[in-house]
Amino acid sequence: MAIAYVIWGVITAISALIIKLSLHIITGRRNRKRAVGFFHPYTNDGGGGERVLWCAVKAIQEETADLHIDCVVYTGDHDASPQSLAARALDRFGVNLIHPPKVVHLDKRKWVEETTYPHFTMIGQSLGSVYLSWEALCKFTPLYYFDTSGYAFTYPLARMFGCKVICYTHYPTISLDMISRVRERNSMYNNDALIAQSIWLSRCKILYYTIISWIYGFVGSCAHLAMVNSSWTQSHIEKLWRIPHRTKRVYPPCDTSGLQVLPLERPSKTPIIISVAQFRPEKAHTLQLEAFSVALKKLDADLPRPKLQFVGSCRNNSDEERLQNLKNKAIELKVDGDVEFYKNLMYRFI
Repeated sequence: MAIAYVIWGVITAISALIIKLSLHIITGRRNRKRAVGFFHPYTNDGGGGERVLWCAVKAIQEETADLHIDCVVYTGDHDASPQSLAARALDRFGVNLIHPPKVVHLDKRKWVEETTYPHFTMIGQSLGSVYLSWEALCKFTPLYYFDTSGYAFTYPLARMFGCKVICYTHYPTISLDMISRVRERNSMYNNDALIAQSIWLSRCKILYYTIISWIYGFVGSCAHLAMVNSSWTQSHIEKLWRIPHRTKRVYPPCDTSGLQVLPLERPSKTPIIISVAQFRPEKAHTLQLEAFSVALKKLDADLPRPKLQFVGSCRNNSDEERLQNLKNKAIELKVDGDVEFYKNLMYRFI
């Protein structure tokens, strides 16, 4: 009898939760605003994704100037205001918005941070993004939901809220290459050496990745329009999402007008190698540093000694720690005198 009461209690609780969630969705659908909501939890990451965000906001403002469609940015940066974001877009990327976007602050961003999930990070962040998107859509439900950060697991939820889903994908959450690396037991940023050395653990991870790729294919297929930044990404997205008719290749909005006026003459005889990328695991900065160290050892003594400059942004404490580890690695390799690090530089057009 006690078991029956427990089962009945669980069923009642689940039913109440489903009813509550359904009411939120129904309310959201009824209260949809004539707006484009940009889901971009990190509006201070300083990478190419943020530039895409501001170029997209500006493009929509220009195209819909007479239609009275608002641009709303969902951000987890609590110090962000419409004016500060517009100023950042101009100072950091040279994108001059027609008017500042509206801002919806998110309180649950910790659920998409990698530090929240020491293990099973990929599925943890993916499910966490659904919770964060739930907060966003409950606070403000737009007609158009535009994801510029690659959180594909949020698309089915956005469709449930009655939104048209648009996305710009820089890099798939999981790619066929990642599965191949695990199958070949290669140790990389997404495959720990302990797992790579074990046949059994590698097989388990292949199964894990395969299941995630199936789910990723389903949620991605919920996009009404998918834009990708390269032919490589397009190939993977079309294989996983299976919506080639709704997938368009749109190269990143790189404005080189400021660079074109720079003189081609070298002011210094010292060769300089510049690596531009956020300080993230997949950018393989350590591998670049090791390759540079090997190259220096093979350099003829009579040739000028080059410098390697790392230029990039840090999104969070994990990136800051990664940058510090990179500096320590340069000291360990005894190339710290030949390597320079530049963090969160402003990009101002000439």
